[in-house]
Amino acid sequence: QVQLVESGGGLVQPGGSLRLSCAASGRIINIYKMAWYRRAPGNLRDLVAGITSGGGTDYADSVKGRFTISIDNAKNTVYLQMNFVKPDDTAVYYCNADLFYYTTNTSARRENYWGPGTQVTVSS
Repeated sequence: QVQLVESGGGLVQPGGSLRLSCAASGRIINIYKMAWYRRAPGNLRDLVAGITSGGGTDYADSVKGRFTISIDNAKNTVYLQMNFVKPDDTAVYYCNADLFYYTTNTSARRENYWGPGTQVTVSS
């Protein structure tokens, strides 16, 4: 009923830039918050950045000043602009959405959805 599709991952050199996108589709009524998480090998899944539909943001300390999260409410799409990337940024990046959607023509629910993930590798 709802799908999150990430794009933009890949291989980038240290100091370079990359832009991730995540589009939510389905019978969505409202998106409260979207966020990016990442999981490096051997680590837990950690929050990278989050943004509310009103534009409020929060960032992990490790990416402040380098990454920027933004949202296009009309397209139900969240972006993560990654600048000055480091090898430590290498991880699978996951999109997350807290949203309200129709389950049938007469009912709806609020739920948290995850995308399948996109690999980001920072290496020379």
